[in-house]
Amino acid sequence: MKRGPFLSFGSNMKVSVLCFITETQLMEAGKTLSPRRWHAAFSEDGHLDFAKVLRRIQRGGIHPAIKGLVWEFLLGCYDPNSTFEDRNQIRQRRRDQYTIWKAECTNLVPVIGSGKFVTTSIITEDGQPIIDPSTSNAQEWHVNNAVSDKKAIQWMLVLHQIGLDVVRTDRTLVFYESETNQAKLWDILAVYAWVDNDIGYVQDAFWCFDRAMQRLRENFRCSATSIGVQAQLSTLSQVIKTVDPKLHQHLEELDGGEYLFAFRMLMVLFRREFTFVDALYLWELMWAMEYNPNAFSLYEESSAATEKGVLTVSSDELLKQCGKFEKKNVKTGSSTQQSALAVFLVASVLETKNKRILKEAKGLDDVVQILAEITGDLDARKVCNEALKIHSKYLSKAKTQ
Repeated sequence: MKRGPFLSFGSNMKVSVLCFITETQLMEAGKTLSPRRWHAAFSEDGHLDFAKVLRRIQRGGIHPAIKGLVWEFLLGCYDPNSTFEDRNQIRQRRRDQYTIWKAECTNLVPVIGSGKFVTTSIITEDGQPIIDPSTSNAQEWHVNNAVSDKKAIQWMLVLHQIGLDVVRTDRTLVFYESETNQAKLWDILAVYAWVDNDIGYVQDAFWCFDRAMQRLRENFRCSATSIGVQAQLSTLSQVIKTVDPKLHQHLEELDGGEYLFAFRMLMVLFRREFTFVDALYLWELMWAMEYNPNAFSLYEESSAATEKGVLTVSSDELLKQCGKFEKKNVKTGSSTQQSALAVFLVASVLETKNKRILKEAKGLDDVVQILAEITGDLDARKVCNEALKIHSKYLSKAKTQ
């Protein structure tokens, strides 16, 4: 299915989840969540019938005109049972909090919020300011005094790297031709790095990004206890071994039993394997299929919500509001961390290349090459549907083993 041009996601997931679509997308009539259906799903005081909305998103994604609004719910920024007034209060509280955080950052580095950003180091590792003689406006770009606070030093040391990533973000797209737009992205990433220094490297875009990162933060944490991508690769190995033992055996013989060739797919959720438009579409399908109505309350209670594992659903009514994939996880008691939909999406991709891998792959380089050829040539909805089938097959076979 062909879709129109969009603004870019970035060079990695941290950049990627911030950018929203602003141009017209070619949609399939009758399947996409339209603005009319979206607005009709709200009661008079603002309660949202999210089960009805999810069914539509899982069929055909979201119309560009309402993506930002719907993503706030999909990512757990709001409770569907909240009213318009509830959300207005939450929105204002978040804006106030963001303003405070941004002011803290600006006091340390004045360039934040100025419409510009940095791509060179601004302090040394011991907190001494670095003045770039080639910069005509040096005082705007750099800190004037030495810094002693450890958190502040750690944060300032990564600001130029964030700037370099912003500059590399899909440079062929019109949106990123503007330094002002690049600076907006840099501001959000810089403030996030200040708030979540465990990961390191508006206002509503910031909170969507915050929720997305709470789902994905384990992928980016450098810790011995981090379960992130490595655990997902381990699960992927078990899934393929269970549903396609012949393919798994062949990969093991090629010394690929750890499935490291799939690392990038899981790390940035197929941003490089799909076109930009289809990557957005894929994420919407994923978020809808993984949706759990308890996400909002859990995220509000803990800044590391995903570390708690399964989001329990206590009633049949709540279960109806879960996405297709999450509903099965809840029924079987599977951990969201251990059986993320992304794992089964990778399994789906591998299955589409099963015959070629078995016939042509004589080494891991061949596997990598075969998978590289799929870039920009995958159908998001088809891959999702196949992933759900593999998930069901895996649960069924694993139960009998």
